[in-house]
Amino acid sequence: MVGTRWVGFALPISSMLTNRFATSSAFPVRLSLVSAGLFLGLFFFLPLVLVFGVSLASRGLYGGISWIATWENYQRVFDPLVGVIFFRSLLLAGFTTLVCAVVAFPLAYCLARASRHWQLILLTLVMIPFWTNFLVRTYAWVLIFRADGILNSLLIRVGFLEEPLSLLFTDVSVFVGLVYGYLPFMVLPLVAAIERISPQLEDAAFDLYASMGAMFRHVLLPLSAPGFLAGGVLVFIPSLGAFITPYLLGGGQNMMVGTFIQQEFLVARDWPYGSAISFGLMGSVLLIWFLLARTSVGKDPS
Repeated sequence: MVGTRWVGFALPISSMLTNRFATSSAFPVRLSLVSAGLFLGLFFFLPLVLVFGVSLASRGLYGGISWIATWENYQRVFDPLVGVIFFRSLLLAGFTTLVCAVVAFPLAYCLARASRHWQLILLTLVMIPFWTNFLVRTYAWVLIFRADGILNSLLIRVGFLEEPLSLLFTDVSVFVGLVYGYLPFMVLPLVAAIERISPQLEDAAFDLYASMGAMFRHVLLPLSAPGFLAGGVLVFIPSLGAFITPYLLGGGQNMMVGTFIQQEFLVARDWPYGSAISFGLMGSVLLIWFLLARTSVGKDPS
C-alpha cells in the first residue's frame, strides 16, 4: 500500500521534471533562433526596407531626399546608359568567374590530392591574402601597375620596353584585380568538391584506356560541377557589384555598377536613384541565382 502511494506520488513529480527538462533544453535553441531573427531583422531586412523607401522618393532641389513618392527612379534604371554599364559589369564579372575557374581547378586538384601536411601548407598560402585588408591589397596593385610602378620599371630595366605602358586605369588592371581578389573563393569550393571524388574513379578511367583529357571531361569535370557552381556564385556576385577594385584600378574611366552607385550617392547626391539602381542590381543577381538554381536542380553528376 505504501509502495503504491509512493509510485502515485512520484509519477507526477517525474513527469513535471521531465517536461521542465525538455523545456529547458529547448530554451537555448529558441533563444538562438530569436537572436538570429532579431539580428537579421535589424541589420538586414530593416536597411533593405529603408533603402526601398528611399528609392521611391524624389531627389531634393539641392540633393538629398524629398519624400514625394514616384516610380521615376525605377524608370531611369532602364536608361540605355545604365544598360551599357550593367552589361559591361556582367561581361567583366563573367570573364572574372571564367578565368578564376580555369586557374583555380589545377590548384584545387593539387590541394585535394596532396598529403595532409602539404594540404595544410597550400591552404595556408591560399588563405594568406585574407590576413591583409582588401583595400591595402588593392593599393598594392596600384603600385604595381602605375607608370613608375614595379612592373613597368622591371620591363624597362630588362630591355623589353623603352617607355612605360599605361596599365593603370584600364580594363586590364580592373580584371586582374578582380581575379586576384576573388580567386580563393573559387579554390575552396573546388577543393571540397574534388575531395569527395574517389581517386579510384580516375584509375578506372585510365584502366579503360581513357586519355587525361577524356578522364577530365567525363569524370572530374561532371563530378566537380557542384564546386564550380558554388565557386561561380561566390566569385560572380561580388565581382558584379565590386566597388573598391574598379574605383582604385579603373578610376573614373571604367564605370561599373558599384562605382556608378557610389557616384549617384556621393557625387550627384541623388540618393533615390542610387537606391533604385541598388535594387536593380539585387534583382539582377537574384534572377541569375534563380536561373542557376533551376538548371542545377535534378542534375546528378554521377
